[in-house]
Amino acid sequence: MKRVVDTSHFKNIREIREYHFGKFYFFNGLVIGELNEGITFNWEMGKRAIDAAHEVFGKDLPIAYISNRINKYYVVPADWSKFFSNRHQLLFYSVVGDTKGSFASLIMEKVFFGNTIKKFYDLEEAIEWSLKKIEVHRATNQNGTSLSSDME
Repeated sequence: MKRVVDTSHFKNIREIREYHFGKFYFFNGLVIGELNEGITFNWEMGKRAIDAAHEVFGKDLPIAYISNRINKYYVVPADWSKFFSNRHQLLFYSVVGDTKGSFASLIMEKVFFGNTIKKFYDLEEAIEWSLKKIEVHRATNQNGTSLSSDME
């Protein structure tokens, strides 16, 4: 699987935050997370990523998130509700990966996210989809139209 640094979009990254549990890449309104192999991802780690997004983008900018699942990792099941009840301005969410665990996690995430979660096998496609969604959302909101037409 392709990492963010291997994409044509790498040159557009505004900031990279690296933690003991993974890396987060920040574009304009887009965050891509690549978690480390074997970690157990919990709410405290997720909160650090959310706080970083607020520092980079502010608290009012809608965000698209791509989970680039290049490694196998675990998520504390009880923390799913915390992740998504505190999603702040997270409007678009996509997952890149082809592992069996990725599919099981995707089902759980769909239960808590409440909007469509788009699944991709190619990171470049996920980035293009996310950037297009952000662009459409911004254009729609500038014209005063509803967000619901923007969701899939």
